[in-house]
Amino acid sequence: MQKAGLLLGGWTRSWKLVRMASSGVTRRNPLANKVALVTASTDGIGLAIARRLAEDGAHVVISSRKQENVDRAVAKLQGEGLSVSGIVCHVGKPEDRERLLTTAVKLHQGIDILVSNAAVSPFHGNLMDTTEEVWDKVLSINVKATAMLIKAVVPEMEKRGGGSVVIVGSVAAFIPFPALGAYNVSKTALLGLTKNFAAELASKNIRVNCLAPGLIKTHFSSALWKGGSREDVIKEYMQIRRLGKPEDCAGIVSFLCSEDASYINGETVVVGGGTPSRL
Repeated sequence: MQKAGLLLGGWTRSWKLVRMASSGVTRRNPLANKVALVTASTDGIGLAIARRLAEDGAHVVISSRKQENVDRAVAKLQGEGLSVSGIVCHVGKPEDRERLLTTAVKLHQGIDILVSNAAVSPFHGNLMDTTEEVWDKVLSINVKATAMLIKAVVPEMEKRGGGSVVIVGSVAAFIPFPALGAYNVSKTALLGLTKNFAAELASKNIRVNCLAPGLIKTHFSSALWKGGSREDVIKEYMQIRRLGKPEDCAGIVSFLCSEDASYINGETVVVGGGTPSRL
């Protein structure tokens, strides 16, 4: 009986160790000393991602179009004891993109991670009413700027022996949001951008994946859920009966940038509460 008890106790301890390892309890700072750039990261999903990457050990450079937003976010995250710096960056401007990279290299001697989160949605209405100017703006910021940022960080990642890129797309790439046609199309384009860059950069040990959030409760998405009983109606169509939080996206991005995801490339992870997500 005593022998059986010892065996049972040993098995229980072993099982606890397995569970702890699988849950990450025994692995702290999976991104220790990595250098991460996160665009549009002073609010909402971008801020939550920046915080999580820093919590997991990365040195994070955040950015936004307005200096006051950068200053506020940097102060907030540094106040939490995190290694965060920031710079103004309008991703549609080549000189701003270059300055973002130069700042990261100057501060931390390299770049390991890029999270491309910046996006615009300047028009609400039918595709037939979408002007050429709107198309130019949406595709320039949401698609072209992402491609140019990836192209720019690759040489720096190569110097470090590899890296990880996460493109923030949207479930709208699969199931279009009403009256946001140009935005939806741009997010579908990001799925193709992910696949193509992933194939092209794999030989350089640079992985490229995509995060596709569903309806996340942020200022950016407020037009979709705010007002009257709209939020309650949306919840009725969700498998998980709530809107997402920015923090629901952050851990997935950290995972995709870590060694735990070293065999994941060219994939899109949907964080949408069960929203249908197949083309």
